[in-house]
Amino acid sequence: MKKITKDTYLNWYQSMFFWRKFEDKLASVYIQQKVRGFLHLYNGQEAVLAGALHAMELGKDRMITAYRNHVQPIGMGEDPKKVMAELFGKVTGTSSGLGGSMHIFSKKFKFHGGHGIVGGQIPLGAGMAFGDKFFKRDNVTLCFLGDGAVRQGTLHETLNLATLWSLPVVFIVENNGYAMGTSVARTASHQEIWKLGLGYEMPCEPVDGMNPVLVAKSIDKAINHARSGKGPSFLEMKTYRYRGHSMSDAQHYRTKEEVEEYRKIDPIIQVKDIILKKKFATQDQLDKIDDDVKQQVLECEKFANESPYPEKSLMYDVVYEQEDYPFLKHKLD
Repeated sequence: MKKITKDTYLNWYQSMFFWRKFEDKLASVYIQQKVRGFLHLYNGQEAVLAGALHAMELGKDRMITAYRNHVQPIGMGEDPKKVMAELFGKVTGTSSGLGGSMHIFSKKFKFHGGHGIVGGQIPLGAGMAFGDKFFKRDNVTLCFLGDGAVRQGTLHETLNLATLWSLPVVFIVENNGYAMGTSVARTASHQEIWKLGLGYEMPCEPVDGMNPVLVAKSIDKAINHARSGKGPSFLEMKTYRYRGHSMSDAQHYRTKEEVEEYRKIDPIIQVKDIILKKKFATQDQLDKIDDDVKQQVLECEKFANESPYPEKSLMYDVVYEQEDYPFLKHKLD
């Protein structure tokens, strides 16, 4: 695994703080109705992404996830301005404003969505890994899913084939405790999700998903296992989300005291404490990073606000390849 250095910690701090503020800004503009539909925020789970990115070979390895998917493409290299514009439904977005919050996509940076169907990304992730193996490409796919998605039959079908065919894919469960508002304890007779991998005889383990170092080590091991041709792994990242499942979530299923307990192990605070303790940076230097991040988020908002909406014709162009499609009766302006 790549060494975890002073620069690693500073990069983690800046990235995670940016992701947090980016999501906070989205929550703010959602209330202003600049972002429509559903909005699922990543606050609290940043260490999973930070550790994963450290273990990956960016530019080669792929990532696919569910609908809590705004900051992942930014971590992979996509322009955050384009991501915010996509959420605003603007033509300058990553999918010309047609994908929105739950379907962020960046082919250039090998981020393959953003999927609104619970568990829908799981077989797709294995399918991409199958393609890479078939064409003898040295890529590994990281396929993320939530704790709710593990109850989908498609997961078990995919784990079976991924193991049978030794596909280069790592399945990563971001267990934030609740599938929407339903706790893990209420959905199965066991709470150790990682043990599901045992039934398919693949490497599996639980990981402290609030610690980017432990995440990076676990995913690095799984990536090396996959890249060497030995097949998939199944990892359970035990993490937590500080906001609701989506912006419409009243969060009646948990107490404020529970959320505050988890805030004590906020991954951003953990990384910041290590930086200060090891004298990687001073508080003033971290304050400068904070200010720069907040300014960058404001620039993303400005870009999204000032960008135009797509023309109506674009919605037809991306659905109908044939220009004179005979059943298209709507007349465009």
